[in-house]
Formats: sequence, C-alpha cells, structure tokens
Amino acid sequence: MSGIRYIAIEGVIGAGKTSLAQKLSERLSANLILEEFEENPFLEKFYEDRKRYAFQTQMFFLINRYKQQQLLNQQELFSKYIVSDYIFEKDKIFAYLNLSGEELKLYENLFPLLERDIPKPDLVIFLQSSIDRLVTNVKQRARKIEHNLTRGYLTELSEAYNNFFFKYNNTPLLIVNTTDIDFVNCEEDFTELYTQIFREDRGFIEYFNPEVKT
Repeated sequence: MSGIRYIAIEGVIGAGKTSLAQKLSERLSANLILEEFEENPFLEKFYEDRKRYAFQTQMFFLINRYKQQQLLNQQELFSKYIVSDYIFEKDKIFAYLNLSGEELKLYENLFPLLERDIPKPDLVIFLQSSIDRLVTNVKQRARKIEHNLTRGYLTELSEAYNNFFFKYNNTPLLIVNTTDIDFVNCEEDFTELYTQIFREDRGFIEYFNPEVKT
C-alpha cells in the first residue's frame, strides 16, 4: 500500500482526528496511538483562563507527547501499521498561539532538543473543516473538559492550523476537506477517503475535496 506504515492524522479540535484514527486502525489492524489529552490536569482550567494556564498546559502536553512518541521506535518492530491522531510538531501550533515572552523563549529552547528523537510519519492527513462544523462536533460529543471552549478560540486555532500546514513539507501530506462528509457514520465516505489515502499515484502534497452528495 504505497509503502505507508505510519499514518498520523491532524486537525483542529472537533475535526474528527481520533474517530478517523480509530476507523483506520480497525481496517488495517494497526497499532493505535491516541493523544492523552484527558491526562492533562491543566486543560480544563486553560479553557477557562488561557493566559494564566497556557504554560502549564503546554509543557504537560510537550513532555507527555514526547514520552509517548518515544515508544513508537519500539512499536515499529512489532506492528505492520501504526496510526496516530496527532503529530509531535503540532505542539508548536499551540505554543505560538498561547505563549509569549520568557515562557515562549523557554519553550523554543526545549522543543528542538526533544524533536530530534521523534520518528516521522510516512503520511500526515490534515482534516480541514468549517468553524460551524467544528462547533457542532464539539457540542455533540459534549466533553466536560471542553465546556468552556469558545468559537473564538476554535477560529484562532483553525487559522493557526491552516497557516502551519500551508508551509508544511516535512512528510507526504494529504489535506482533506471534511466539512460535508461523515466518515464516522457513512461507510461510503470512509471508503472513499481510505482509497485516497492509499492511492498509488498520490503526490507528495495533495488536497482532497470530496463531492457533496445530494
């Protein structure tokens, strides 16, 4: 399948990263790596007061993601496929959005030291979506930890993600417009996306905009 063994999925909160990762891992019988956001004791407070809790939240995620990614080097020996619902580099999106001053300088000194040991995916899938769809998805899943997550923050985050992946060229990249598809509940949508992921003739960077079904 195009030499792809390690797939990482990215997107703004509510884009469907984890759902797609779970469905892909089931189809491929892959080892599934999920971001442990619920382990972060500062996240809920961060959504209440971003400025006050940004640094603690960021550093917890950075160290936790690093430790989790280190396990990938061992797991690659035993798994034919690995599917993750994040890439380590995305940590910088949140850092530059939420940190400033001395805290950002400290982060910038630390991140490169950790990044050196992180294995790169064979393919990154970036799930794009409209803000309305993101808001709807977040409301529907009704996680207590996201109760104070605002539309304004989702908008800022979406812009930051788009800017990050506009410049991204570290690995093969598939950008998917997910606004009008439902790969979770519609098997046809999932199969169409799956086919795009494993296309033999897919270029290094591609954009997949599924046709809206009427």
